[in-house]
Amino acid sequence: MQIAAKTPADLTITPRDRRFGRKLKQGRWWHGGDPIATAWHNALSITFPRGEAFFIESVKAFRDGAPPKLEAEIKAFTMQEVMHSREHVAFNKRVVDAGYDIAHLEQVVVDSLELTKGRPQILNLAVTMALEHYTAMLAQMMLKHPRYWTGVDAETKAMWQWHAIEEIEHKGVAYDTWAHATKGWSRWRRWKVKSIMMLLVTYRFWTKRWEGTLELLAQDGIEGAGAKARLLWYLVGSPGPVRHILPAWLAYFLPGFHPWNHDDRALIAKAGSAYPDARLPAAA
Repeated sequence: MQIAAKTPADLTITPRDRRFGRKLKQGRWWHGGDPIATAWHNALSITFPRGEAFFIESVKAFRDGAPPKLEAEIKAFTMQEVMHSREHVAFNKRVVDAGYDIAHLEQVVVDSLELTKGRPQILNLAVTMALEHYTAMLAQMMLKHPRYWTGVDAETKAMWQWHAIEEIEHKGVAYDTWAHATKGWSRWRRWKVKSIMMLLVTYRFWTKRWEGTLELLAQDGIEGAGAKARLLWYLVGSPGPVRHILPAWLAYFLPGFHPWNHDDRALIAKAGSAYPDARLPAAA
């Protein structure tokens, strides 16, 4: 049974070739002097270079036979993700230059991706679809709340916001690719697989980011129950990313879910004035 794609017909996914912070000496606690916020974002960034390469391969594996619009969106998605990976490689180098050892956290990502080898590609696409929903939820939160980036230098703030804008813009690509790849499945089978994978992804996402953040905090001498309490408050209290994304996370399990059921193109529009000279044509 074919799912009708609900991505807006007039949406254009536009890769924007930007480079950030190449001459920036990044402070150790770059996020407003807050070690908790800094460690959380550093732990998140460490996952992106290899993680987004995995997303690209998972989606491209099912591009054959895709409708022309989806095929063009997969190409634009790939271009955006390649540039995101490049910028987070540069960002992560600045994290190292600030004095952090991230080798173990990078290995955790490698080990996680090893688990996907030999697995049916359709399951890797389901993982990608779930993680793309996570990136879109977090991106919306990062753009929606103006105080989220208080105290962050303009260059670093611009990098994270650029990434967030493009994550929202292409948030339907993995889902629409899944609809294309599973068009012969029953509605129940499709829902069951995507729901189980979201639960597994959620468990690994939060446990690994929790452990990674605490590992980075320990390098600053912030350890024990106090570190865990401060991180928990950051995640569920203020600014509370877990609290803010919970409704959108629950919506993933509802019948008829599609990432574009919530149209947040008003947030994407922020790119119009910020990066006018850096746009690449999607079909380039």
